Amino acid sequence: MPVSTSPHGQPQWRRRTTRAQWLHYFAWLAGACLFLLCWKVISDNTMWVFVEDAGRQGSDLIRRMLPPEWGYAAQLWKPMWDTLNIATLGTAMGIALAFPVAFLAARNTSPHPLVRSVALTVIVSSRSINSLIWAMLLVTILGPGVLAGMIAIALRSIGFVGKLLYEAIEEIHPTPVEAISATGASRMQVMSYGVLPQVLPAFAGISVYRWDINIRESTVLGLVGAGGIGLQLNASINSLAWDQVSVIFVMIFATVLASEWVSAKVRHAII
Repeated sequence: MPVSTSPHGQPQWRRRTTRAQWLHYFAWLAGACLFLLCWKVISDNTMWVFVEDAGRQGSDLIRRMLPPEWGYAAQLWKPMWDTLNIATLGTAMGIALAFPVAFLAARNTSPHPLVRSVALTVIVSSRSINSLIWAMLLVTILGPGVLAGMIAIALRSIGFVGKLLYEAIEEIHPTPVEAISATGASRMQVMSYGVLPQVLPAFAGISVYRWDINIRESTVLGLVGAGGIGLQLNASINSLAWDQVSVIFVMIFATVLASEWVSAKVRHAII
């Protein structure tokens, strides 16, 4: 039986109609059928003989990775520095592009519905393509290297930052904006003194959060030739040097852990 709340805050039970009850049963039946269909498709496309052997293969791989070849870490500082640069500069570029796009996409700051539609299309296009796919395309266009990775991170960040920021702009309190508009202020003055002060804390938090995500994403861009420590990871995997792979994993884990701590401190200081 569905439940609703009375004006006094007390729960009130009410019986479903026959039609609603049958629709409820049908929804559960359709969900169960969909689950079974998906399971059959996955099962038919899975080689279960490999799954049965997965435990032994996994334990064998872990044995090859231990002990790590710690001397290899000396060769990883430069690629890790490139990874940090890819994440940081790519985030900065993405934020710089996402900031005006967000104001054009927000319903209460966009100058025209057509402009808003274009801005929303940019945001959706950026969010719909993963940074790894952006990197594959850019490596084909620009060639392998850090530049392709940095631009890939920037293109992916536009949609993330732009979406969260334009939603924050649409949720601002209208009273300061109306008060400043009543003084005869221009559109730019209203934006500067009525909108920006309300969204800057959210914008700072979103930017730091995106940088934290980009640290993680930039570690794998080298797998497609976009620079960073992913290049060394790909080379070590291809040469079956699993003791080197374990060192790379440890360094990536330590870097992500440090970035998480830094971003948490910065968000706490800002917000």
